[in-house]
Amino acid sequence: MNSQSPRQRKVSTLIKKELAKMLQETLIKEGMKNILVSITKVSVTVDFAFAKIYLSIYPTGSALDYLALLNENKKKIKHAMAIRMKNQLRKMPDLSFFIDDSLDYIRNIESALKNSIDPIQNPDLTSGKK
Repeated sequence: MNSQSPRQRKVSTLIKKELAKMLQETLIKEGMKNILVSITKVSVTVDFAFAKIYLSIYPTGSALDYLALLNENKKKIKHAMAIRMKNQLRKMPDLSFFIDDSLDYIRNIESALKNSIDPIQNPDLTSGKK
């Protein structure tokens, strides 16, 4: 269920679009050709003060390092985004970056369903632990 207002959805979409462009340009400029970053979801608070950005990063082994890099530089990213979006937004929300692990979660569920071991009796299978 999507509880965002139409304005929140519009701002979320704008941020997602511009941030994706900016991250892609930065990856190319820095010569990072071995990483793929996708913005899966942007959620903006009612007062537009904060935006949660969920990322899918491949390969997953470098995801935490890239996430840490983004969070260390979120003030610079916010400033660059504010410049890019000056005609659409009065104030740029504070950005927080998170890993979207929904694909891993789905993969674990599919694996548990294909496995002959009952995931209800062995809950470690659905959490990714063995």
